[in-house]
Amino acid sequence: MWRMARPRKPLLSRDRIVEAAGALVDAEGLEAVSTRRLAAALGVSGPSLYNHFRTKDEILDAVADAVSARVDLSMFDGGQDWRAALHAWAHSYRDALADHPNIVPVLARGPGRRPAGLRLADAVFGAMTAAGWPAAQATRIGALMRYFILGSAVASFAGGFVDDRTAYDPADYPHLGQAHLLAERGREVDEGAFETGLAALLDGLALQYEALKETV
Repeated sequence: MWRMARPRKPLLSRDRIVEAAGALVDAEGLEAVSTRRLAAALGVSGPSLYNHFRTKDEILDAVADAVSARVDLSMFDGGQDWRAALHAWAHSYRDALADHPNIVPVLARGPGRRPAGLRLADAVFGAMTAAGWPAAQATRIGALMRYFILGSAVASFAGGFVDDRTAYDPADYPHLGQAHLLAERGREVDEGAFETGLAALLDGLALQYEALKETV
């Protein structure tokens, strides 16, 4: 009986391409992704990639959608009130982005036709309208939350300051005497800022929600 020999290398697939592209984006940024680099990393010829993706942008869209797919959406089906659900979702979304900040510019373009991104948008909008928010306001809430979460993942506020006391001369910056300490406390500062901003957003929305209920 004839048996087909096993290929020496795993067969090329969309998942393998996305995984390789994601690794390049994480390590070197969006500009590092090219068919030449991907083909070399996967041990295949460049044209073979086009059997799975037509363009580089399609590959980056798939990488972005793979990140969106890691965001937990179960809180919108678990009977939590809208505020608790948004709070839990925001943290899950930020955690996913924190592991892959270089892909944020692609995600910032919006979900387009990306399935996971569309499921995310659908879950948030559905939960808000089910809670009684008008459709227009539910849309604005989804947009507002996305602006805030994506913005928090673009860069570190604390990491923008250098660990050098002499960089912040009190004669020039009288209120930055402790700014050189921010770099070593980056995670604490950034996570605290995210939670502070998230609480402020949700507090404001809660006031709007109460006013809305009074008019019904």
